[in-house]
Amino acid sequence: MLKLDFHPSGRHVLQIPGPSPVPDRLLRAMSYPTIDHRGPEFAMLGLKVLAGIKRIFKTTQPVIIYSSSGTGAWEGALVNTLCPGDRILMYETGHFASLWREMAENLGLRPERIGRDGVEGWRRGVEADLIEQRLRADGGHAIKAVCVVHNETSTGVTSDIASVRRAIDAAGHPALLLVDTISGLASADYRHDAWGADVTVSGSQKGLMLPPGLGFNAVSQKALHAHAAARLPRSYWDWTPILKANETGYWPTTPNTNLLYALSEAIEMIEEEGLDRVFARHARLAEACRAAVRGWGLDIQCADPQVYSPVLTGVMMPEGVDANAVRQRIAETFDLSLGTGLGRMAGRMFRIGHLGDCNDLSLMAALAGCEMGLKLSGVRLAGSGVVAAMDLLARTEVHSLTKVA
Repeated sequence: MLKLDFHPSGRHVLQIPGPSPVPDRLLRAMSYPTIDHRGPEFAMLGLKVLAGIKRIFKTTQPVIIYSSSGTGAWEGALVNTLCPGDRILMYETGHFASLWREMAENLGLRPERIGRDGVEGWRRGVEADLIEQRLRADGGHAIKAVCVVHNETSTGVTSDIASVRRAIDAAGHPALLLVDTISGLASADYRHDAWGADVTVSGSQKGLMLPPGLGFNAVSQKALHAHAAARLPRSYWDWTPILKANETGYWPTTPNTNLLYALSEAIEMIEEEGLDRVFARHARLAEACRAAVRGWGLDIQCADPQVYSPVLTGVMMPEGVDANAVRQRIAETFDLSLGTGLGRMAGRMFRIGHLGDCNDLSLMAALAGCEMGLKLSGVRLAGSGVVAAMDLLARTEVHSLTKVA
């Protein structure tokens, strides 16, 4: 077990699927002096980030920014659009979809789980036809919302959100579409308006490269209409006073000023590189990581290549190998942090993040640490995943622009 006073030489390698490494440029922005959150300088900052974050969500509609985790933004999405006892359809693709369903139950909603059973259901994406079938059976329109996770951080599966919207429309159903893209935003292509999401939930600590502490709700006009009739208790999460204050660049409560400095800088970094190039960089690094897993002769957690995540890769351990013991060995020996298996996948796999401020060399360092750690842990490998990843990177184009930290 790592000691709290353990200070190895070199920089810690943080390769979990979020929080992702914070670039020096954002750390410097957070160190700016805190200003009056009711003063004119803050209003300029507020209006700038509110406009910029819309471009990241690819929306012209409002984006609520909370001082919260992504979990808080989950709650904001539910309490602002629904009433006590409302029935909602929640597709389970992994641990975080399951946790969102638990929250809905705790809030007095009646969530209905849909999706494949067992471990197999946590290795595949959303099957939109199942949603369409269920909604067609709901002739009385008792289901008020469909909730899905875009990029399931626990499994490395990225679901097709546009297909979910098409399924809802094909069923002729008025249900709202609520989407969690906490780990997908600014890492995987996401289009709030074009894909017909009504509320999109996200957080600051993944593709946006910030520390945890900001949550987001991008909202459609249909969601705002539902908000007017929603009756779940809300106060801090209430969109109405936030939207009113946002008109002039302020918030009704004390915002996280220094994280907003960093958010402004993060949006600039992303747009300097270009969103499409950001997505291409993530896709290329993800393919290199998967090449490494195949080179080791191990299984990828996501069983459907059509929905491989560009954000993270889940690595399945052979039968009888404790993934947590492997992770611990890697952490203690190489000061490299990897994501643990969650929920029903605990002890069966670990997760390699390749998101945010990540490039060829940072990924290769992580893969080298994994390969050495797997060998030290006695895992029999088919070959060198490091060599396989290097070969892929060497023969593919570098899509990311050079950034000055």
